[in-house]
Amino acid sequence: MSRFVDRVKIDVVAGNGGHGCSSVHREKFKPLGGPDGGNGGNGGDVRLVVDPQVHTLLDFHFRPHARGTNGRPGHGDNRNGANGDELVLPVPDGTVVLDDKGAILADMVGEGTEFIAAQGGRGGLGNAALASKARKAPGFALLGEPGEERELVLELKSVADVGLVGFPSAGKSSLVSVLSAAKPKIADYPFTTLTPNLGVVTAGADVFTVADVPGLIPGASEGRGLGLEFLRHLERCAVLAHVVDCATLDPGRDPLSDIDALEAELAAYRPALDADHSLGDLASRPRIVVLNKIDIPEAAELADLVEADVAERGWPVYRISAVAHQGLQELTYALADMVREYRATQAKPVARRTIIRPKAVDQGEFTIEADPSIDGGFIVRGERPERWILQTQFENDEAVGYLADRLNRLGVEDALVKRGAKPGAAVTIAGMTFDWEPTTPTGDAVPITGRGTDIRLERNDRVGAAERKIARKMRREHTDVDSEQSLGWDDDLDDE
Repeated sequence: MSRFVDRVKIDVVAGNGGHGCSSVHREKFKPLGGPDGGNGGNGGDVRLVVDPQVHTLLDFHFRPHARGTNGRPGHGDNRNGANGDELVLPVPDGTVVLDDKGAILADMVGEGTEFIAAQGGRGGLGNAALASKARKAPGFALLGEPGEERELVLELKSVADVGLVGFPSAGKSSLVSVLSAAKPKIADYPFTTLTPNLGVVTAGADVFTVADVPGLIPGASEGRGLGLEFLRHLERCAVLAHVVDCATLDPGRDPLSDIDALEAELAAYRPALDADHSLGDLASRPRIVVLNKIDIPEAAELADLVEADVAERGWPVYRISAVAHQGLQELTYALADMVREYRATQAKPVARRTIIRPKAVDQGEFTIEADPSIDGGFIVRGERPERWILQTQFENDEAVGYLADRLNRLGVEDALVKRGAKPGAAVTIAGMTFDWEPTTPTGDAVPITGRGTDIRLERNDRVGAAERKIARKMRREHTDVDSEQSLGWDDDLDDE
């Protein structure tokens, strides 16, 4: 038997960007081929898309982890890596996306509505794209950025025209089953319905949807009896229908007291989304009262007594019996008229447009604050510096020097001087701590040495080709001298 799931927590991880390639073109008769390393591919995004064929979040309940594919690394001969495939996750209409702190990120209403749940990492640049007048053949490439990771909460708010509200066992599920083709579970005990049921109703040329919301009880607006879980499915209903049980045997209950209790809960509940506020609070929605179970003589008598009192409140009243199929046609056409009037007052939907929010020109690109864990240390925060750290190959001295040039051009060094940083101060960016040297010149003023090296960095332990050549020459000369001494040639020459 299928299950209805309307709230899940998921983990989404976008694909990582592919690494750039560091390569030099080598071909016969082309000694100066130049760098030809390609760029890495972008990682695949994770996108949520509204699909009208999906009606529940059940798939996410069993598979809460979603991951996009990684971008491929670049190659020599200027070949870029392939982009990772994006992962598309279908969600029902009316899904609300929240972050792990409860902030609303997206309200997905309407077929085809999309939301990027996790952004794929950008691919790293190859050394061909990093070539400049100062570095004509870079010996390094940029690493691909890691994909975005998020913990999200998905909540489903049913998108229906009419919401049926009432106490448990008021006959809401029975009413949906006779008005539409929906087949909800029906039984003679309270709280039979534990999940909302949607039904499509046809009244002449009009077609509208009806939501059977599980039974409400006093205190539902404060969460009693899972009230908040049920009430959110009413937020987008244009018309609310009170289904009143006129044959209840519970002492202290009667149709008017039931209606008053439910009205108090509707008035106390506030929608969480601004878009749902446009319909007005639940207490201000159009009402219709349905007196159910009039096929029972005692219920019919009670309906006669309270019908006038309900009508005095200005709400239409209809007497029905879902079991005996009495009064259903009049109720159906009345609901259709109310839905039609609501739709006529709504603005026509417009095509969704991409909203671009550029950053202000004077907005700072980084901030510097004192490091509480290191005396005299500083922490640099900012989108660009932190991204550059993730792109750097720290085992390559030339790549580290390139990073220093980028941070210097951004103004990080001048800002550290203004904050009173001393030479050798610990500066942390994106979890990486450096010993700051304020006298480091920029790359344009530094003579270019071997590929993958930087003369400004003294920590380079690699032996260059020139040093290896000198070492071989010294070993060869030392070997020749030892051979002559072992043969006694030095003594003979001295005698002569």
